Amino acid sequence: MIMKNNGLSQEQSLQVFSNMISNKVHNGFTLEERNDEFLFAVLSKGGKVVNHGLNFIIFCLTLGLWSFAWLYLTIEASKQKKVLVAIDEDGFPFEERCLVA
Repeated sequence: MIMKNNGLSQEQSLQVFSNMISNKVHNGFTLEERNDEFLFAVLSKGGKVVNHGLNFIIFCLTLGLWSFAWLYLTIEASKQKKVLVAIDEDGFPFEERCLVA
């Protein structure tokens, strides 16, 4: 496989990689794994807490119609999000969502 040299230098790639991680951490993600040799990192963001008391009040006020939204919020909010950030072999940054079991 022939590597193209059109991308960033190793030092520039490391700087871009570090900035990508910093932005994710600033947005609430937690760094789980970082590899500076291959320039990839795995970050995760825990699920949100649902205010069930408020949702119950809305459920009562809407005569039960809010139950669909409440159920959706409960299921979606509890999911953990994982993301892979990396620099590919050509020196370009990319981000990919990981599937969480």
